[in-house]
Amino acid sequence: MNISFSGTVLPKSGCIVMLVGADTPQTQALSQLDTLAAGQIGRAIKAADFSGRQNTFVDVLVPSGTDLDRVVLTGVGNPAELTAWDAERLGGAIAGKLSGMPSTKAHVVVEDLEGLTLPTAELAARIASGIVLRTYTFDKYKTKKKDESPKLKSVSVYCKERVHAKRAFQGMEAVAAGVHLARDFVNEPANELYPVEFAKRAKALAKLGVAVEVLGEKELEKEKMLALLGVGLGSARESRVVVMRWDGGRKKDAPVAFVGKGVTFDTGGISIKPGAGMGDMKGDMGGAACVVGLMHALAARKAKVNAVGVIGLVENMPDAAAQRPGDIVRSMSGQTIEILNTDAEGRLVLADALWYTKERFKPKFMIDLATLTGAILVALGQEHAGLFSNNDVLADNLADAGQSTGEKVWRMPLSDEYDKMIDTPIADMKNIGGRYAGSITAAQFLQRFVGDTEWAHLDIAGTAMNSPKNTINQSWGSGYGVRLLNSLVERHYEG
Repeated sequence: MNISFSGTVLPKSGCIVMLVGADTPQTQALSQLDTLAAGQIGRAIKAADFSGRQNTFVDVLVPSGTDLDRVVLTGVGNPAELTAWDAERLGGAIAGKLSGMPSTKAHVVVEDLEGLTLPTAELAARIASGIVLRTYTFDKYKTKKKDESPKLKSVSVYCKERVHAKRAFQGMEAVAAGVHLARDFVNEPANELYPVEFAKRAKALAKLGVAVEVLGEKELEKEKMLALLGVGLGSARESRVVVMRWDGGRKKDAPVAFVGKGVTFDTGGISIKPGAGMGDMKGDMGGAACVVGLMHALAARKAKVNAVGVIGLVENMPDAAAQRPGDIVRSMSGQTIEILNTDAEGRLVLADALWYTKERFKPKFMIDLATLTGAILVALGQEHAGLFSNNDVLADNLADAGQSTGEKVWRMPLSDEYDKMIDTPIADMKNIGGRYAGSITAAQFLQRFVGDTEWAHLDIAGTAMNSPKNTINQSWGSGYGVRLLNSLVERHYEG
């Protein structure tokens, strides 16, 4: 999608989108149209009983006395209550409205709305960001494109503060590109995106100035990452760990760190999953996808922070060489793990990845992301990711970032009582805690590999893939977490 920013002189032809506040349907923009057209639009507003409620529309075809194809009035609700997240959703709603129209180019007019508290330039930029996020598509494997595919190719945003809007959008565009990258990874089929290929694609971040290091199986054995390697024993595909570093801050500053689960396909291993829905397990690398997308966003917008991204990439398959229920593996930390269910594999990957990150980089904090448990869907559905943390400030900052971006989180408990549920007589711990509190015991397991480092775990099983479509995402892979974590960094850790 091509986005441009222009001054407030309206075009004489094509499709124009105008913003209308609640209970003030006659905007300044209407006065710039021909009197006949303004009258026609006024009648259309009245006939539709249009009050400017948020994300509602009135579509006026071929307004009288103009060469315009149409005028689309878009409700923004009460301008005084409009938030940055509302503005982004507004952009997505506009893109959705325009996508079914024959116009290839549209013009969105961002005029001063009475009572608006959000800066006009930010409103314009956020609308543009929402348009870019909404118009993502993944159709690279379709040999025949649908005739009804979106025709809209470019949007020009008209704003008095054009220069400021364009500057604000540059950072948002970088974040949107990171979201798109994460969506691409999650949408890819597992026969095309396996650990070695995933690592190869992650290396493309080097073009943005990210230092990328790929650890193969020999390096992983040397590092004694035997919990991670154990997951991939049954696969013909080799496992990998990718380390990404963006050094945008001061040299003396410790980095912030993000760790992603990257199981490119999960059969469950010997504890094989039921066949129904197993195809969705191509998305079991949503955490790793988010980390790569986030590192892209931070580098592309030249974030003033030192950041590390570490992703563990494996494929979990049943084979004569696969690990079995009852096996005991030794993690990089030296702690031993009794494997009671090979389908609880993501925590084994993260155990070594977290310990490696902690020991090598000594970060300010670590946040891991994983499509870890079905239990989190039972608890929270698909509207919130599960948040577990050993630090109240980090947890609160994540919750605030979730509210501001719409990528919401809900904090879940951790305690000694839950931790005891993963104790076992013959090893330091077992990899499942039983029938109850599955998401919590998984988080308790991970906590044993973070030491005293500030840490948060995000269980994104309900939000990273096959999540409900919304105004800024119509894709199976949502790219969840990129905007959330970028907001966290931007608000609290840059400078």
